[in-house]
Amino acid sequence: MVRKIAFVASDVPSAQTGRAALIARYGNVPETQAEVIVALGGDGFMLHTLHRTQDLDAPVYGMNRGTVGFLMNEYSESDLLDRLEAAEEEVINPLRMTAKCVDGAMHEALAINEVSLLRAGPQAAKLKITIDGHLRLAELVCDGALVATPAGSTAYNYSAHGPILPIGSDVLALTAVAAFRPRRWRGALLPKTAHVRFDILDPKKRPVMADADSRWVENVLWVEIQSAEEIAHRILFDPGHGLEERLIREQFV
Repeated sequence: MVRKIAFVASDVPSAQTGRAALIARYGNVPETQAEVIVALGGDGFMLHTLHRTQDLDAPVYGMNRGTVGFLMNEYSESDLLDRLEAAEEEVINPLRMTAKCVDGAMHEALAINEVSLLRAGPQAAKLKITIDGHLRLAELVCDGALVATPAGSTAYNYSAHGPILPIGSDVLALTAVAAFRPRRWRGALLPKTAHVRFDILDPKKRPVMADADSRWVENVLWVEIQSAEEIAHRILFDPGHGLEERLIREQFV
């Protein structure tokens, strides 16, 4: 039975109120001593918590106090210990983004959902795409492009008409955002081991920003993306409501 729980919450009033009620019922320990971290908020706060606690051994169990809550479980105060005991674990590897800017600065960030490149000016971006050292697309004219993990495939990737990926598929989605040329190019499915590189063509006239789970870099010259398999995020879900089931359900609504 889980006995040491660390409760964390977003700034949303309902999340803060829920955290106080849960602490009053179950107690609270520092994250470094916890067997489980319970995060109250929405998907954005869950991503923030996973990134912040990635070096800790405790898995994260989310309770929805936000809007969509795709990565969260339903909020309830009365049966938490039983739910934690029965919870099923999903393991997710993030993407590592390495970006070089026009001024020569280098930036690195991790993304659980996706790494996206977006035009930062009035004109469409022009991107060159190389996969594992092989040129695959000499010029993509678009509003942007992204690489998404299976866990993130129902987020921005899905809004950009990318495919929903099963959690166990070991596949990444490369998806264009409003592609102009090639006409209606929707992207590609890549093995999880793929090393993706975007080179920005004419970066001064057509500036591009890169974003990794809402951590962005402006005026990029090139961006490289690959799975960081040495990092494992452990997420707990109630039985029958894990990511695999949610990904399937999303395709029938």
